[in-house]
Amino acid sequence: MHTAAKHSTLLLMTAALGAILGNLAPIGRADAARDPRQPLLPASLSGAELYAASCASCHGVRGQGEPKAHVGFDLPLPDFTDCSFATREPDSDWYAVTHDGGPARGFSELMPAFGDALTHEQLQRTIDHVRTFCEEDAWPRGDLNFPRAMFTEKAFVEDEVVLTTAVGLEGPGSVTNELTYETRFGARNQLEITVPYHVRERSAELGGDWTSGIGDLALGVKRVMVHSPGTGSIAALGAEAILPLGNEDEGFGKGMVVFEPWLGVGQDLGADAFLHVQAGGEIPTEDAPNDLFWRTALGMSFSQANFGRTWSPIVEVLGKLELEEGKTPDWDVVPQFQVTLNTRQNIMMNLAARLPINNTDERSKQILMYLLWDWFDGGLDQGW
Repeated sequence: MHTAAKHSTLLLMTAALGAILGNLAPIGRADAARDPRQPLLPASLSGAELYAASCASCHGVRGQGEPKAHVGFDLPLPDFTDCSFATREPDSDWYAVTHDGGPARGFSELMPAFGDALTHEQLQRTIDHVRTFCEEDAWPRGDLNFPRAMFTEKAFVEDEVVLTTAVGLEGPGSVTNELTYETRFGARNQLEITVPYHVRERSAELGGDWTSGIGDLALGVKRVMVHSPGTGSIAALGAEAILPLGNEDEGFGKGMVVFEPWLGVGQDLGADAFLHVQAGGEIPTEDAPNDLFWRTALGMSFSQANFGRTWSPIVEVLGKLELEEGKTPDWDVVPQFQVTLNTRQNIMMNLAARLPINNTDERSKQILMYLLWDWFDGGLDQGW
């Protein structure tokens, strides 16, 4: 499944669209006197007609790609009927590369720009038609893959590695690092494993020195239940099992197995704004109180220039209630921003501050950061 052609992901995807429209490029170069604001093909053509006229000779009538000997170049063509490959990227990434060429997303200059040859509507209609080659509705579209917040779990499923660091700003010094590995399987499912590593300062009564160790291991699963590009909505059910591997005496673990079922919803709000909502509980297997938690993240994305670096300021509100008599909910606010680091936009960073609103004697302020690598879309050294 994970062949070299498929794991080039957007490179193959964009090269494919370049081939789809490739027959138009020589016309644009030869006709130097043409008004660049005018499309090379009639504006009324549908996406299917654009495909039939310009790309069937390379990609075949069914979108599975013609052999290298037929197309005359070495770059392998993707199979548009492969839903695992064709559904992952949002329309904005397909459009960026077809409009500005391969370098717009860190790919080869062999992928030319078509922004002067075709109108926005023609490019979008072509992309829409290519989308139809995946005939399985079970696969969520990449347009529902909203930016990841620091705490609120998103509903979309994908392949990522995330390194998160949290530094306490009050009381004894503390630093927690968490490495999370996520892998998608099937159309709607994801497995996740999180390994924490704690470094903390002991109290003065215990010597005041520093200690470190592994924390409790978390194993999680997620399944998308509902998704609709038309309404911009996606919802998923998930669950985690937290295993007591950390040293409870040092404050690195809870000393018991804890289950965390949850429901998550994502919503496109229009104008590049988005909303994440998550609610769930913590259910220990020993004699300890259950907890309820709820999290909301509201954000908006902005791109530098037309298709440059993407910035996503986000505000999270976190609530948690221990189900014991007399307990009141803990409330936190977490202002943050996510930014893409490379041109391909599969490597990202988030900077955040966790600020307790109430019960501040028991909880300290934190500075947090994560580095995220979407490994399906390319290697760490690609797309810069």
